[in-house]
Amino acid sequence: MDTMSLKASESFEQVMEFYMPMVYRIAFSRLGSAHDAEDITQDVFLKYFRADITFNDEEHRKAWLIRCAINCTKSLVTSAWFRHRASDEGLENMEEAGDIPGSDGDIGRIEQKNAVMSAVLQLPEKYRTVIHLFYFEDMSVAQISKVTGIRETTVKSQLSRARDMLKPLLKEVDF
Repeated sequence: MDTMSLKASESFEQVMEFYMPMVYRIAFSRLGSAHDAEDITQDVFLKYFRADITFNDEEHRKAWLIRCAINCTKSLVTSAWFRHRASDEGLENMEEAGDIPGSDGDIGRIEQKNAVMSAVLQLPEKYRTVIHLFYFEDMSVAQISKVTGIRETTVKSQLSRARDMLKPLLKEVDF
């Protein structure tokens, strides 16, 4: 199903089913924790369900959900509970993230995905966000700017800096 095939009259369940993977990926890329990403995803759709908003089109709905996911992750990260939580949790198993099939037999590909995700998670939050939206959600610089409220030139510079930071982290990975 393509984004434009969802109509304003679609049920909550259909919208949730369609956009849940995207919201989860955004939360996971910002937090690095499958459990926290699941909690954020639930929060976002609870807010969506309770919101009394009429969306102009699917692009507007998608932008709202992305912005809500970003705001919810920011709220979690700045909460006292999160700051004082044990820092020894480490990176979780990438299979828990839901993006990597566990039994496809392609160990090399799984190791590449793990290395890339691990490298992206090492970036500061503002760089993880633009990298994720650009590469994993296929959003343009203009779309990222609109959704995040950051100027296009800033998005471009953050993408450039993020790529520069990723190069040394990924130089060992065989692509």
